[in-house]
Amino acid sequence: MADETTGKALRFGALLFDLDGVITKTADVHARAWKQLFDQFLIGWSERTGEAQAPFEIATDYVRYVDGRRRFEGVATFLESRGISVPMGEPEDEGMDTIYGLGNAKNGFFLAELERNGVEIFDDALALLDAARAAGKPMAVVSASENCAMVLRRVGLDIYFKVRVSGLEAKALNLPGKPRPDTFLRAADELGVAAADAVVLEDAIAGVRAGRAGNFGLVVGVDRGGEADGLAENGADVVTQDLRSLI
Repeated sequence: MADETTGKALRFGALLFDLDGVITKTADVHARAWKQLFDQFLIGWSERTGEAQAPFEIATDYVRYVDGRRRFEGVATFLESRGISVPMGEPEDEGMDTIYGLGNAKNGFFLAELERNGVEIFDDALALLDAARAAGKPMAVVSASENCAMVLRRVGLDIYFKVRVSGLEAKALNLPGKPRPDTFLRAADELGVAAADAVVLEDAIAGVRAGRAGNFGLVVGVDRGGEADGLAENGADVVTQDLRSLI
């Protein structure tokens, strides 16, 4: 963890934020939705095949295989970890054991959780957003979520970002998701800054790996749940629990 970078995020030309778990307290909402989806699927799979499957674990399965990835990539990566193969299916699949069908079902669980519990903003994230805006630093949000725009509007934060590269934009532009750096590089390009002059802020291991692969000037690991070592080991220059330390 490079202590000399702490407190100097605003010396870079632009800031690229992940959404869930960095700005909004929606990472837990996603995690619960993934657990509902996969526990339901795994019970049915075990009954059909006779292959015993342990429940989906947020502390391990979510962090290793799903967190930070685009929805359908998360489905495929987790199922591969369990040695389960299902067809890709079609984008409109509903109620089917396909990659698309399971991904669409997960989105339904997420939206239901969001409706029940709402969205909260991390105070330290808002402090950094305000400081960056006051300093005239352009900002982008780079999220695997296809619900990114809706969540930002819901909490009134869409006004902070000149650029948004979400799961929807990635799909439209055929950009590979995190841990590949393409979505972050696209955001930097749209802001008109070089990767070396931009800061990536991520709470997911896949996200910090993407930042490191893109050779960004500063990769910040945002430790919201005891993942400091994993974030540092996978490419974070500095790991913090409080984004105010970067101001």
